[in-house]
Amino acid sequence: MTQTLALALAQLNPVVGDPAGNAAKVRVARAQAAAMGADAIMLPELFLSAYPPEDLVLKPAFQDACRKACDELAAETGDGGPAILIGLPWVEGGKLYNAYALLDGGRVQSVRFKVDLPNYGVFDEKRVFEPGPLPGPVTVRGIRIGLPICEDIWETEVVECLTETGAEILLSPNGSPYRRGVRDERMAVAVPRVVESGLPLVYLNQVGGQDELVFDGASFVLNADRSLAGQLPAFREAVVLTRWARDAGGWRCADGDRAIVEEGEEADYAACTLGLKDYVEKNGFKGVVLGLSGGIDSAICAAMAVDALGPERVRCLMMPYRYTSQDSLKDAFECARALGVTYEIVPIEPVVAGFQSVLAPLFAGRDADITEENMQSRARGTILMSVSNKFGPMVITTGNKSEMSVGYCTLYGDMNGGFNPIKDLYKMEVYRLSALRNRWKPQGARGPDGVVIPENIITKAPTAELRENQKDQDSLPPYEVLDDILTCLVEEEMRLADIVARGHALAVIKKVERLLYLAEYKRRQAAPGVKVTRRSFGRDRRYPIVNHFRDPGAGPYVPATNAPAPQGAARLDVVDF
Repeated sequence: MTQTLALALAQLNPVVGDPAGNAAKVRVARAQAAAMGADAIMLPELFLSAYPPEDLVLKPAFQDACRKACDELAAETGDGGPAILIGLPWVEGGKLYNAYALLDGGRVQSVRFKVDLPNYGVFDEKRVFEPGPLPGPVTVRGIRIGLPICEDIWETEVVECLTETGAEILLSPNGSPYRRGVRDERMAVAVPRVVESGLPLVYLNQVGGQDELVFDGASFVLNADRSLAGQLPAFREAVVLTRWARDAGGWRCADGDRAIVEEGEEADYAACTLGLKDYVEKNGFKGVVLGLSGGIDSAICAAMAVDALGPERVRCLMMPYRYTSQDSLKDAFECARALGVTYEIVPIEPVVAGFQSVLAPLFAGRDADITEENMQSRARGTILMSVSNKFGPMVITTGNKSEMSVGYCTLYGDMNGGFNPIKDLYKMEVYRLSALRNRWKPQGARGPDGVVIPENIITKAPTAELRENQKDQDSLPPYEVLDDILTCLVEEEMRLADIVARGHALAVIKKVERLLYLAEYKRRQAAPGVKVTRRSFGRDRRYPIVNHFRDPGAGPYVPATNAPAPQGAARLDVVDF
């Protein structure tokens, strides 16, 4: 009977749609594992296709390419080196499965199919995959291994079946994207499976950015007594050897490295940076260009870009107009100097004047209004896109979640761009992360240490500077108030009456709700951006553009047959802004 196992965990960053390239990464990791003395190497869920492949996985040619890469890797295991445990899409009996395969001895030894297909939030697996039957364990070098795939450990049925059919160790491959609090959720799921089964469990997660999603890795190993035997880093690749031994109580993993994992705001910043880095590099852009206005949003985006790509790949343009303050010019220059980026000043007065001249006959007899303000934004957007077209960098757009929520952004202007690293951060979170970056940076970041966002950018009143003495709070409530209302409406889907009970005025809430709904058409045209919250726009929160519903704010509906609603509801103050 086998008494020991050396298992390598490969927490790697694959590319969707590149099975050959992903297989090449497996070969490099397997060689590392072999040098460590591994018996087997484990890869994350759907590694050969990368996760999530979405509707690409329905393409027969792509299915064939994944299977070809799998068969080639299987053949290479005939060299006597480590067995490979790897995920891929698998067609069998005319059905497509999310599969996990054991490759050893020169062939595909076993295949298991995912049973519980997630179909909520960012997940849409029922659209493309068939659920598999309840699985039994596979035999890896004489050891019976259970392979619950990702969602299969979130309920009890699959692990119960594996336990009853003789599994000795549980290896769970995952494609679990980052969002705040998700690591606690994962542990809250893994621990009960360990307790119920009496078996140790390996939770191996993908790492890297894929469109809006960022996979944080942060893989871990739990022994049957619930003790943490190993913790892999977050937001970074790692190939780690775990050593296992059988005793009278079953299999146990020897204590290994326990990486320090970023939490809270540090994790949010690291996720935004990694998401931007991988979006740029996996799409083959030379670098990025952005408008550096002297405001906080563009400053933190510039910092994230430098941390992700290095200052030599970041180009910043200050595009002043008659309303641009000397403070903004100074702050933008100091931020660019601190970050070490290329910085150029491109005045937009001639461009705006040209627009106004061309449109003057059409606008005759009408007062200036927001139309002229938007011309400034669109002039800047056109300049950035022209630099992108001419030199090849991708334009970063810099609107935060507060602005995207209420439409405080200009289509074909400041919304121009290929990617937005702060799209899922509310304004007050942008402030907190900016202060954080001045005292800390992620491991492996390519930007400088120390203060990179001038203090004046953090402390001054926010303004778009589209008219004389303009401030954001001329047309919006204070961001502390706005963000709390938006959190209630977007993240929690609360009734207006419940938001009033938190101390907000009904008129303010109703106006924010109205702006939120009206801006849906803008968000549909916005660049993708990193998901960090539970309810990001697009993948998580899918609302109709044509939508006449408005919450009356009178509290929950009570059918006539029920008891009357309780009296003494909170007073509904009416204010304007």
